[in-house]
Amino acid sequence: MSENGIAQNAARHGSFRSCAATHAGTANRLNEDAFVNRPDLGLWAVADGAGGHASGEIASAEVATILQSIDPGLSASEMLVEVRSRLEAAHARLHSEASRHGAGAMVATTVVVLMARDDHFACLWAGDSRAYLLRGQALTRITRDHSLVQALVENGSISEAEAARHPQANVITRAVGADIDLLELDKRTGQLQAGDRLLLCSDGLSKTLPEDLLAELLSGDDETAAERLVTAALMAKVTDNVTVVTIDFDAGS
Repeated sequence: MSENGIAQNAARHGSFRSCAATHAGTANRLNEDAFVNRPDLGLWAVADGAGGHASGEIASAEVATILQSIDPGLSASEMLVEVRSRLEAAHARLHSEASRHGAGAMVATTVVVLMARDDHFACLWAGDSRAYLLRGQALTRITRDHSLVQALVENGSISEAEAARHPQANVITRAVGADIDLLELDKRTGQLQAGDRLLLCSDGLSKTLPEDLLAELLSGDDETAAERLVTAALMAKVTDNVTVVTIDFDAGS
């Protein structure tokens, strides 16, 4: 952990170099985020726990643990099936755990997972943790938030700017462990180019820093982008937990 309290983890394997950074936020609350940084598996994830009273921490840790324990050597298609299967199993366990706490209890977490093999990637997600792709100076959002305000933006009820300040901005419509029998995961796939940088983050980052600043802070051929983003969120007085994973692709490695 660095002097500013940011916990960090860096790893490299083959064509991928990745770094993770996380902080509880300026409110000094419990950090209910978790991450996976496994370039050796071609697997990265961010989970942002929900439910309060440490329930969110339990949920995000459950998701991170089951993804961390995936066996190496799976093909790309096998990895996709395995990740889906494990997230569905975690959803069932967390849903069951919540039911034991009584009506209205929730032990749930958002999740965004990135899998990469050679120069292709697949992204699965539920909730409002996000994935971005920085190519050159252009930042593109890979994911679409599963949230109440995103639905309001899409039906024209509010603007993107109003969404960030909306009183229900933290209401998510999908999560691992949510009160629904079957877990719904969205998927996007794409092809990577040399020099691409991918970003996974919890909403503590995306709701604190505008996307033009995210692009600026992500730019630069160095290994400090993850810490730089978390530091910028802390300087902006983020009260929520904030977690970042950056993934660099070098086709020549």
